[in-house]
Amino acid sequence: MTSLLVKAHIKQIIPMKVVTVILICIGISDLNSLANGQSLPVRNNPSQKSSKTDWLINNKSFKAHIFTSNDGKELVLYNGLLKRTFRIKPNLACVDYENLSNGRQLLRAVKAEARLTINGRDYNAGGLYGQKENAYITHGELDQLKAGANDFQFVDYTIKPIVPYLKWKTRFWIPTAPPVSGKMISFRYKASTPELTGLEVKINYELYDGIPLIVKSLSVENKSNKVFTLNRVVNEILGMVEEESAVVGKPGDMKKNQGIYFETNYAFNNAMRYALSDQVTHWKTDPAYTSQVNYDLQTPCLLEIYPEQGPGIELKPGDIFNSVRTHELLMDSYDRERRGLGIRKMYNIVAPWTAANPIFMHLVSHNDADVRMAVDQCAETGYEALILSFGSHLDMEDTTTANLNRWKVLAGYAHSKHVFIGGYDLFSSRQISDADDVIDPKTGKPGGALFGHAPCFGSKWGLAFRDKIKNFFTQTGFDIWENDGPYPGDVCASTTHPGHKDLEDSQWRQMEIQKELYHWLNARGIYINAPDWYFLDGTNKIAIGYREVNFSLPREGQKILNRQNIFDGTWEKTPAMGWGFVPLTRYQGGGSEAVLEPLNEHLNDYKALMVEYYGSGVQACYRGPRLYDTEKTKQMVKGVIAWYKKYREILNSDVVHLRRPDGRDWDGILHVNPRLKTKGLLMLYNPTNETITRHIKLPLYYTGLTDKAFVREKEGTVKAYKLNRDYSVDLAFTILPNDYTWLTIE
Repeated sequence: MTSLLVKAHIKQIIPMKVVTVILICIGISDLNSLANGQSLPVRNNPSQKSSKTDWLINNKSFKAHIFTSNDGKELVLYNGLLKRTFRIKPNLACVDYENLSNGRQLLRAVKAEARLTINGRDYNAGGLYGQKENAYITHGELDQLKAGANDFQFVDYTIKPIVPYLKWKTRFWIPTAPPVSGKMISFRYKASTPELTGLEVKINYELYDGIPLIVKSLSVENKSNKVFTLNRVVNEILGMVEEESAVVGKPGDMKKNQGIYFETNYAFNNAMRYALSDQVTHWKTDPAYTSQVNYDLQTPCLLEIYPEQGPGIELKPGDIFNSVRTHELLMDSYDRERRGLGIRKMYNIVAPWTAANPIFMHLVSHNDADVRMAVDQCAETGYEALILSFGSHLDMEDTTTANLNRWKVLAGYAHSKHVFIGGYDLFSSRQISDADDVIDPKTGKPGGALFGHAPCFGSKWGLAFRDKIKNFFTQTGFDIWENDGPYPGDVCASTTHPGHKDLEDSQWRQMEIQKELYHWLNARGIYINAPDWYFLDGTNKIAIGYREVNFSLPREGQKILNRQNIFDGTWEKTPAMGWGFVPLTRYQGGGSEAVLEPLNEHLNDYKALMVEYYGSGVQACYRGPRLYDTEKTKQMVKGVIAWYKKYREILNSDVVHLRRPDGRDWDGILHVNPRLKTKGLLMLYNPTNETITRHIKLPLYYTGLTDKAFVREKEGTVKAYKLNRDYSVDLAFTILPNDYTWLTIE
């Protein structure tokens, strides 16, 4: 084994001191051959805790590195916030997964890197066997572990900078943000059994700068002349430390490990929350863990990621299958706010398109003149976009030259006024035909979809729908698509649809069709409102979460309910990721007490609804025929929009939840952003019929301020506050009955 002198200028930050590794002399020629000629730095295992800096406030120093251990047996992914270590012989396996913010070890057992069911038989990719005690991993035992004879065997790896998952661009306002960076390592495996000769697996790990996040995915390439059926792909398997010690208890009743937040780009359920839309996270029991406290070995401590349905596809010669993308965000706290802040930071990094947040109106139109008038009103008041709402006279599926030219002219008119234009189109909740609708596997007949009847995206009609949407945006120059559906959870038992083979691959193939369409739109800068959790494949916005019939209630109730919806809907979504609703005209029933028209007769309510949405950074669908009806109304709308634009950066920043609206006392939220000059903006509301004065401790930790805060109410006098030891300030405020106030913090 030849010696190689490696010069590694890598700074490792550890508590109280900085160490620079200068020269290390070690033989690593075998390892370099695995890396296709790529040399890696050699390092001892880094410190258990890397820095006292909180990455949620300042993440600049946390850079992604990949290096070898000093004994040459392991590869290490490290960014100062997490460390994930892999043994590379006799097969590759993850043997260490540590949260460096709190020193928490997440693994208790070595498992395979992935599992593939091919032609009805299970095969592992990577992994080591022989661990006797599954409660913990010791370094001494690792040298004794063996490779599986029939597993896919590790061959080599490549390393390259992280590249964006989507080719995307935006035409809309988006907050300033640093570029995304990091490193990706791809491990290549080959089949070890004759029946799988020609199949290659690549398992990718993307390690990001500035966040304790790894994104794992895999691909399967068929380099043979045979056809393989890919029944199931499990792209992550982790033997995780149990969350609780329980002598008795069923897996569904016991807590799951909270040390990692898992999210993939395979989610749908119309719930407006990822946790309820998730289709892939499976917490299982581990019968190999015989020393667990649970008497019946029922602790949910084995994590596997895979879609329950499919993919069920045929992998033909030359085909490449790409798995779901598993986002693994390490958590250092049980605090709901901190966990939510981490998730929201993740979206900013891996799905930056979700930060775009145009100011839009939802127009109910009957003719082209309505559209022109609404465009003019948007331009006059500072609105940036117009979306033709459901019930309008827009039909995106009409491919006639007359229809396309009509909307091209109207789009040109909107653009001449510097207003973007978009429209609504329905996919699901409609019946097309027996030949094109989803076929219920239980009955063999159309029906049985999430909303009763729905077309299959893999049917002739579904594929034509995709092409019509692409053609409409290409021909007209429209900027926004409000897509109601589709819901690929609707499996289809048809064997005649051209877009899928049968029931087994129907869900996967429909999702692929949908993703391709969203990717196509993103590459052209088209904004997408969609009703389900497709953020990681290109959608921009989802409903913040509301009950539609509530908008038939009196306006006073709507105001409090809206603020509750905002408060509850921004724990895991950023303000830009959700839309709310303001019924300018009648919607879902209700009388004159529920709507704002005539607008000039309800200016106070109109302004209050605008302020609570714009003050939260959440856009609402202002649905109706116009934004103003009198000069006074126009000036009110212009004033709120001008205020929002002045503070737009901070109003689109992270939300810290202070007090949930209950109609009995004050409620409020705090926007925070340590990167801005205005580091905080506080919105406070008084829903009562009396003037209130309150004294609160205002938490300013996530503003990044440590000593003093300069606070100003509205455009008033600045007051200096000394921060308490818990990074709060003692704040007093007074709010008039049924009113609000706002304060800036610098």
